[in-house]
Amino acid sequence: MMGRQRNLVAFGFLTPNFIGFLVFVFLPVLAAIGLSFFRWDIFHAPEFVGLENYSNLLGGYWEDGTFQWNDPHFWKYLWNTLFLMIGIPVSMALSLFLAIVLNQQIRARNLFRAIFYLPTICAGIALLLLWKFMFNEEFGLINRALAWIGVRGPGWLTSYHWAKPSLMIVSLWTHMGGSSMILYLAGLQCIPPELYEAASIDGAGAWKKFTAITFPLLSPTTFFIFITSVIRGFQGGFESAYIMTEGGPNGATTTIGYYIYNHAFQWFNMGYASTIAMVLFVIILTVTLINWRYGGRKVEYV
Repeated sequence: MMGRQRNLVAFGFLTPNFIGFLVFVFLPVLAAIGLSFFRWDIFHAPEFVGLENYSNLLGGYWEDGTFQWNDPHFWKYLWNTLFLMIGIPVSMALSLFLAIVLNQQIRARNLFRAIFYLPTICAGIALLLLWKFMFNEEFGLINRALAWIGVRGPGWLTSYHWAKPSLMIVSLWTHMGGSSMILYLAGLQCIPPELYEAASIDGAGAWKKFTAITFPLLSPTTFFIFITSVIRGFQGGFESAYIMTEGGPNGATTTIGYYIYNHAFQWFNMGYASTIAMVLFVIILTVTLINWRYGGRKVEYV
């Protein structure tokens, strides 16, 4: 009887979460899968088109001896998304560095931890507007600081070549002290101090301790952060591009997520937007499975 009561209590706690998952995740995903086979502009009844949306998105044709994609914008924006993800290893390295520094016995350690974590919990739109002001070509703080040393700053958000690096800088600043730093801090505190004491007795220096003890034993944390960062990278980029550049200049900062938004809520091509979302889902699933298959082999546990 007691076991049945415990099960009922467990189901009671799980039910709200299950209902939320069912209503806000599972059913919308099923709806998106179904809509990807339709042409629907919201104002008229959906029209079944089969695989036409997928053909328009992924297909191509030969013209004058060269292959042309049916939707070249998709591949351009996929490249933009991948380019912005170059900052993931840099962000992880900075998070690890901050975690190691803030794991030391320093004064006001908790205050510094809170300061570095603060950008994660602040309002995203407000921070992006602040960065947009700082990147302003004429009166932005960054270009004014460069002018003081005799350097003419570029048009950070208006230049085709500088727009993507500008968004990467904002992403690095936001994420290096966020959840990745917290996870690394937790991982560092799980490493037995006896290992460092034994290494010191053997004459190992700080770098040797890091390469032989810290980094290998943090591999589960690093693997988890990398997996989640890649997933977030494929899905992200919309908010910063929408607020700071509106996807420009000339589509330089438009990501797959932004492209889905445009088709769904700007051009009302709900079926085509669902098709892009399904292709993105397959890409994320494939990359994640590859990472689990090959990256998991190098994970070490304490």
